[in-house]
Amino acid sequence: MQSRIELNPEYALLEVALNPGEKVVSESGAMVGMDSSLKLTAQSRGGILKGLARKMLGGESFFQSTFEAESAPGRVYLAPGSPGDIFEVTLPAGRSLMLQSSAYLASTPDVSLDTKWGGAKGFFSGAGLFLLRATGPGKVWFNSFGAMATEAVTGSFVVDTGHIVGFEETLNYSISKVGGLKGLLFSGEGLIARFTGTGTVYIQTRNPASFAAFLNPFRPVKNN
Repeated sequence: MQSRIELNPEYALLEVALNPGEKVVSESGAMVGMDSSLKLTAQSRGGILKGLARKMLGGESFFQSTFEAESAPGRVYLAPGSPGDIFEVTLPAGRSLMLQSSAYLASTPDVSLDTKWGGAKGFFSGAGLFLLRATGPGKVWFNSFGAMATEAVTGSFVVDTGHIVGFEETLNYSISKVGGLKGLLFSGEGLIARFTGTGTVYIQTRNPASFAAFLNPFRPVKNN
């Protein structure tokens, strides 16, 4: 299997070239195109309960698409729904990566996908009550809104919650306001996540909520 990310960071496109007998799994609806030699199937990986958990709790699709090269090699092109970057990470066996809702794009079949309770921390961060956990061994591809940057944390690092794409499970995090309630209301900043420990945080250069707020004044309004 070979992979290549093109057209990044604005409108990234993932190309995966499969040899006979190889498979890649993607989020439903991510396919842009594929060679006709590939077999495409849709299924709920891990059974109905895990599929429902990913859909209702993790913000992902109930079904996932599996692309398989049976007797001949083939290529598949995948892309996220929002404009931005795609990143590839190879996870060793037992190593996990936590992803925000809708960040997951694709993975190799051995990668396990599950939801993990984020508690009140996840609720107040705007990330939803659950985070998606991808556990190796294997490769996982995930996407951002805007370009993606990485920060190697050794100690402590603070990120605006709207700019977090994912982070390694070796990191701990806590959610707090910027400078207390006054800072939250008047600084123009939102809630922040303080990461501690050793690991990598993946950051997106654009905040979806801020972008939506920017577009809001331009919406057509119908007067009754």
